[in-house]
Amino acid sequence: MTSRQETFAKVADQIEPFNKKQVPLTDATSFAGDLEWDSLTVMDFVAAVEDEFDILITMNMQAEIETIGQLVDTIEKLSKPA
Repeated sequence: MTSRQETFAKVADQIEPFNKKQVPLTDATSFAGDLEWDSLTVMDFVAAVEDEFDILITMNMQAEIETIGQLVDTIEKLSKPA
């Protein structure tokens, strides 16, 4: 399994408690459109992801992340050693 696949799997695990409608998760799944999350759910989820991956996702980054794939790519980028 590649690093990106592992990251996707961890993100999917984090999404599970928030995925009330059991929406199938793909790179293209959107948080607002497909999962129908409100801003409070997004904030709780981002906090869980930051804890899981030991990263900090800024508000500017959050504003640009609309899909699971974009989140996985951001985590991958932030997780790489500088």
